[in-house]
Amino acid sequence: MSSSFYPIGTPGVPWGAAEVAAWLGHQKRQRSYADLVLNQVDTLRDRFDVVQYGELDYAPDAYPLMALRSRRWQGDRPVALVTGGVHGYETSGVMGALQFAAQYAADYEDHFDLLIAPCVSPWGFERIHRWNPLALDPNRSFRASSPAPESAALMRLVEPFAARVRVHIDLHETTDTDESEFRPALAARDGKPFMPGGIPDGFYLVDDEHTPQPAFQQAIIDAVARITHIAPADEHGLIIGSPVVSPGVIRYDLRPLGLCAGITDAPYRTTTEVYPDSPQATAEQCNAAQAAAVRAALDYARAH
Repeated sequence: MSSSFYPIGTPGVPWGAAEVAAWLGHQKRQRSYADLVLNQVDTLRDRFDVVQYGELDYAPDAYPLMALRSRRWQGDRPVALVTGGVHGYETSGVMGALQFAAQYAADYEDHFDLLIAPCVSPWGFERIHRWNPLALDPNRSFRASSPAPESAALMRLVEPFAARVRVHIDLHETTDTDESEFRPALAARDGKPFMPGGIPDGFYLVDDEHTPQPAFQQAIIDAVARITHIAPADEHGLIIGSPVVSPGVIRYDLRPLGLCAGITDAPYRTTTEVYPDSPQATAEQCNAAQAAAVRAALDYARAH
């Protein structure tokens, strides 16, 4: 049974330009990318090379896209890639990436060339939204000739050293608004019925179904479990509709879905999913869980 229809568009009819414009008219800036992200990036300039890898021109706004590159980048070592804020509304992905950069990255600079892109989607970050202003999901747009400027810019940044990426950890959240706003909007945009689901209470990971790394995923789960709780499977043995292959781990076909974690053939890849709306977790725990996940991923990749 589907719920009531999203208030933009006509049931069963995909959105056109008018519906996208109507949706865009409802989006309001709720926080500042400059204050919350760029200012933090600036504080790290003494420890990293700060790279501007593009700019989003969403008139009347423009957003510089910034990455942190390890000062001791050598160009012939394995690369550790950390991405956050691909979905701009997923706050701990952004803050967790910055927390890792500020507190822990120095521990890994002798082992990896580090690249951290803490906020891939700044327009969505400011509006606390999953999409960009074109009503596109950047995390379904990592493919050739991407229609999402955020995704295209990150792929251009990574392409010159993609073959050297050994570990890529992409930091995300699953929130209550996925069910109340974003999934209904997606169904309406695509002219499909919205089928209510559920939101898992806790942290989980998304592995690549074609090249699974169960021990790698387990190492991350073990580290995060010391900070926040791991999402249980539902009564059907699923998390967000996918079979749970081990506690807190599901698998997706990353590349065909256009997911960020599929942009390289790194042997160690994962997508984190924190649940910030849980009564059992604070914002600080969520940020710490993301940073711990990065550390565990890099520790495992370094050891193997």
